[in-house]
Amino acid sequence: MIRVQITRTRGSSPREAGAAMFVSEQGLSGTIGGGQLEYMAIDRARQMLTRGETRARMDVPLGPEIGQCCGGRVELALTSIAEPPAEPDHPRVLIFGAGHVGRALATALALLPLRPILIDQRAQELAQATGDTRLTPLPEAEIRDAPFGTSHVIVTHDHALDFLLAAEALRRMDAPYIGMIGSQTKLAQFRRFARAQGLDTDRLTCPIGAGWSHDKRPEVIAAFTAAEIIDRLTQTTSSLKKYPCDS
Repeated sequence: MIRVQITRTRGSSPREAGAAMFVSEQGLSGTIGGGQLEYMAIDRARQMLTRGETRARMDVPLGPEIGQCCGGRVELALTSIAEPPAEPDHPRVLIFGAGHVGRALATALALLPLRPILIDQRAQELAQATGDTRLTPLPEAEIRDAPFGTSHVIVTHDHALDFLLAAEALRRMDAPYIGMIGSQTKLAQFRRFARAQGLDTDRLTCPIGAGWSHDKRPEVIAAFTAAEIIDRLTQTTSSLKKYPCDS
């Protein structure tokens, strides 16, 4: 297997230095930005596998000569490795409530470099979900036990439970995103509830997925909420890499 890693960029480039992909005779994982740059790198990596080469370098101009318009320059290091890389430990997003919005959000987030986990007290709702799920009578304990940097989205069927979970999440100062489904009226009620417990609600996003559309279909709310989460994470953490440009 060949690791293809960007070691230096100059000018505009589809990915940042450090971005990598892994190339085998038949397979591919990761991306250095797509387009002609990636095709050239894959071709060179497979040449290395055929010839038994262990190291190579490429210096590629990203202009009209290769059919790409970023306009910069990218240097690549190609290295033979014995084992495929371990799966990345993506930032976790705990979704509380496996109703229509929760299930739609879990599906949307699964397409991103995140690890959504759908949590509910109701087995019948979780049975309709796909992906990583947890059945628990004490969802607030999942917040307390969550790894550092976990985000929380609260979309349960019960306003009292929403308030309990949102308050618990606000006690986690490491949470980059905390969101709760609702309205401005619900937010005002929660602020009074949180104030009585000495909690600052400035970190809470409520309503979630608002500001772009009045469409209330679960899939639409989920799409805009996913955008909020990924925007917050790419601004506040280094665990997520920047996305490649279209090429």
